[in-house]
Amino acid sequence: MEDPEGGAKPQFDGASAAGRRDGKKSRRRKGKRGGQTRSAAHPASHELSGSAGQPARPIEDAAGSPARKRKRRRRGGHRAPQDGSIQTQATEQTGAAANAARLDGEPASTRRNRRKHRGKRGLQGRPLTSAKPSHVPPQESRMEETARSAVPREMQNGAGVGRKGRQESNGHQGDRQASEHAWPEELYAALDLGTNNCRLLIAQPTRPGQFRVVDAFSRIVRLGEGLAASGRLSDEAMERAIEALRICASKLRNREIRRMRLIATEACRQAVNGEEFLGRVVAETGLELEIIDRETEARLAVSGCSSLVGRETRSVVLFDIGGGSSEIAVIRIGDNRFSRLANHITHWTSLPVGVVTLSERHGGRDVTPELFEGMVHEVEGMLGRFDCPEIEVAQTGDFHLIGTSGTVTTLAGVHLDLPRYDRRKVDGIWLSDDEVSAMQAKLLSWDFESRAANPCIGPDRADLVLAGCAILEAIRRRWPSPRMRVADRGLREGLLTDMMADDGVWRRNRNRRGQRAK
Repeated sequence: MEDPEGGAKPQFDGASAAGRRDGKKSRRRKGKRGGQTRSAAHPASHELSGSAGQPARPIEDAAGSPARKRKRRRRGGHRAPQDGSIQTQATEQTGAAANAARLDGEPASTRRNRRKHRGKRGLQGRPLTSAKPSHVPPQESRMEETARSAVPREMQNGAGVGRKGRQESNGHQGDRQASEHAWPEELYAALDLGTNNCRLLIAQPTRPGQFRVVDAFSRIVRLGEGLAASGRLSDEAMERAIEALRICASKLRNREIRRMRLIATEACRQAVNGEEFLGRVVAETGLELEIIDRETEARLAVSGCSSLVGRETRSVVLFDIGGGSSEIAVIRIGDNRFSRLANHITHWTSLPVGVVTLSERHGGRDVTPELFEGMVHEVEGMLGRFDCPEIEVAQTGDFHLIGTSGTVTTLAGVHLDLPRYDRRKVDGIWLSDDEVSAMQAKLLSWDFESRAANPCIGPDRADLVLAGCAILEAIRRRWPSPRMRVADRGLREGLLTDMMADDGVWRRNRNRRGQRAK
């Protein structure tokens, strides 16, 4: 017989008392090795007898041994070579002789341990079977793992918001936990057409206060380009915006949306042809957009960032630096916190200045320290007319700033030295006051080409980022804070949160889960 690990084995009865000093038979292994092969081609040359002088039991024929058959089935039914070749017989006889010599020279205790554990040795040396089906190519499996690791477990209150016009639609690959708490028939959509960007989110509610993004889109359209000088939306800007809105309309038509809200902000508010432009949008894309006022815009920005305000926080100044306007909300939270953070707004303002309008007035390509200080001074004058009581900053860290705009997310990306902008690493990050100052100084020291070459800025934002930093600096001087939290979310997330809360989907989902558990 051949051992799969060590060649041929001496043929003896496994249930005999060959290695026992007391002459007793081994009841533990009885019948397990009774089927050791004694081939007709090479009969056994020796038999081991018991140490007490008792004769060994006669060996059963290998073909008729039930134990041997079971062992063959466990090992895949492989049999010993039956060709009877001279080379095979010589190898088996040599191996048997070597094994017999080794056994004769070993102590009895060693032989007993070997017999005791011999039945378990078949598992050693076996190749581990792969958990994946054999028909899946290794390249395909590796790509699947890479794609799975690139998707976050669950996107809460927002999606992987894209930058510089790239499409952002990875949220549909949610995990099992998200699908357990989501209802496919309840899809919500939010579109924000701003002065600089056109953004869309399609999401479904999951756990209370959260949702999973199904599809998303973002593109820089610069709708407000030249608006400050002419007071009108230019034809080129409207064409860029309508082209992006066509893509959004196609995404909305391909899904069954329960409820949607499509808004336009400062550019359409200020332009004399804003209403005319929205009529053209309806005719060419079928989308009906509403122009919201500045107070609504401030409340939506707060709603979108509500999950970033911790329970220990008592005061927050939240700002949204847009393309044509900047919304600022002062939030004071007492002992009783409302379910909607926007209900805690005590004062708010909307500055008629954004990154596009400020850069057009002062220039954004070649910004000197003197020019930068001039932009800061202009925004400080606007904030000086904002009637708001001073906030007492305690040493316990219960007050901080929250910034939700491309300016603060860009600063965070540069601070992290990201090779490519990654929302998962930016959204929710804390920056100290010194870190914000250092990043602003770094950007101010770069020329236009250096800013455009940075992967977190790019050529589309290189002439706007310093104008945004000037607005941020004016806000920091008005409300000094030791730290600032970065939010890569905004009006779209606020729209989705409000619509889902108004429909009570999280309450109904909770009831459904309770019914399923019964």
